[in-house]
Amino acid sequence: MTPIPPIRPIHSGDLDAVLRLNRAHEVELSSLTRDRLAALTGMAFAAWVVPPAEAFLIAFDQDTAYDSSNFRWFKERFERFVYVDRIVVAASARGRGLARALYARIFAEARACGHDAVVAEVNSDPPNPASDAFHAALGFAPIGSAALADRGKTVTYLVKRLA
Repeated sequence: MTPIPPIRPIHSGDLDAVLRLNRAHEVELSSLTRDRLAALTGMAFAAWVVPPAEAFLIAFDQDTAYDSSNFRWFKERFERFVYVDRIVVAASARGRGLARALYARIFAEARACGHDAVVAEVNSDPPNPASDAFHAALGFAPIGSAALADRGKTVTYLVKRLA
């Protein structure tokens, strides 16, 4: 296996490359403008990139003033949590352990900050079986679902409890 490059915070110079990677995966995520991406990275609990934008992760904790309906779903149910809003690995970088490395780091950071859980959602319609299997292998369990009429999809909500 190829060594994993360093994971570092997303800087303003990374925004265009991260935005391109997000655009390549808008079906699984949602669209962003450059300004919105800059705002999200500025308020995030974690906003990390594997340079040169081979992968990225953006996550928020319960104290973030984030307007996502998925984030609000978790906020209504958990006292302390870290919500992985988006994690993407470029097609050319898959199979190198980048997503696992990003998740390992978010689990460690969340534990260090006293969070009880890491949460996320995965599309169930349209289905995303690769993401389902990946999250299950990391110990995530389904805890709910929602139809997002404004985005034309259904999501499954997942939790990984932190010991």
